[in-house]
Amino acid sequence: MTDGIIIAILVVALFFGIRATVKYFARKGGCCGSADYKPKKKKLSKVIYQKTFRVEGMHCEHCKARVEEIVNDIQGVSGSVNLKTGILTVSYAEDVEDELIKSKIERVGYTVLL
Repeated sequence: MTDGIIIAILVVALFFGIRATVKYFARKGGCCGSADYKPKKKKLSKVIYQKTFRVEGMHCEHCKARVEEIVNDIQGVSGSVNLKTGILTVSYAEDVEDELIKSKIERVGYTVLL
């Protein structure tokens, strides 16, 4: 009886592992979600200055899109991420505290180095 339960658990685990692997190689999912999602680009009417932040923990295009969307939701700033370098470039149209940007990004699981 216990052998049957153990085999059933292993079969279910194997099924979900194979399914995730197939989705990954078919580009229907990344490390944390779908790679098909593209955030809306935000254009500022005027840019006062720019600043760069190092963001750690981004692994795929979905991570990049998630960080960009978080920054673009803040009024007066626009963000763009270079996934290869892990650099977030923030353009400011008005003064916004760096801690606000940092806290919003860290709230979703990434690490920001100022």
